Amino acid sequence: MALPPGDQTTSKVNEERSISSVLFIIAMQKEASPLVDKFQLAEQSDSLFPEGVPWMRYSGKYKDLNINILCTGKDKTLGVDSVGTVSASLLTYASVQALQPDLIINAGTAGGFKAKGASIGDVYLVSNVAFHDRRIPVPVLDLYGVGSRQAFPTPNLERELKLKVGKLSTGDSLDMTPQDAALILANSATLKDMEGAAVAYVADLLKVPVIFLKGVTDIVDGNKPTSEEYLQNLAAVVAALAKAVTKVVDFINGKTFSEL
Repeated sequence: MALPPGDQTTSKVNEERSISSVLFIIAMQKEASPLVDKFQLAEQSDSLFPEGVPWMRYSGKYKDLNINILCTGKDKTLGVDSVGTVSASLLTYASVQALQPDLIINAGTAGGFKAKGASIGDVYLVSNVAFHDRRIPVPVLDLYGVGSRQAFPTPNLERELKLKVGKLSTGDSLDMTPQDAALILANSATLKDMEGAAVAYVADLLKVPVIFLKGVTDIVDGNKPTSEEYLQNLAAVVAALAKAVTKVVDFINGKTFSEL
């Protein structure tokens, strides 16, 4: 099937190859901690990455899978989580180069749109990703700015776990300007985050398949302030996300790409 203009698959893989190593890219420590505990991973203080970067790596064996969870860590100056597309891109690139994973999973929280059927606590499997804040009104460069890409297709996973499926739009701001809103609508997005499309860009560049799991912490088109609703629901949604991610990893264990 032909792709829409500007839409790209994230990778070309040997679909009969077994999946033995999974790399998680996760922005926030709070999102990662339940998974580190569930998979009984150990924090690594090795020299895989340049000296001084705040990135954190947890690794170990879970069933038949070698799992690495990478977090962007805390900003060295302000001490807050290094969220956003720049940190996510750098971390994904360096981690893939160092670890050579079979599969990337970007797991985290996101805003959801009630007009698209999203509710607080929903966990979505993402079908497509795009940017909504890279506005370049020049022919062809406009498509580059949107950067639309497909996640690796996982029809059996979707059917078995009965996950909701939706498109994800990525930008570097928690709030949403009218211009952002127009592009998110054009992207047909159900979800809004600050990392996904950046991870997809690097995965596509390095030809590693990637899937996305996003838990809804706030309703973007609702009547509550985003920051307030996000903080109110973060803990419960992170727990729901961890439960869904564990089911996904259990499903992936022992399978080839074609079985996903």
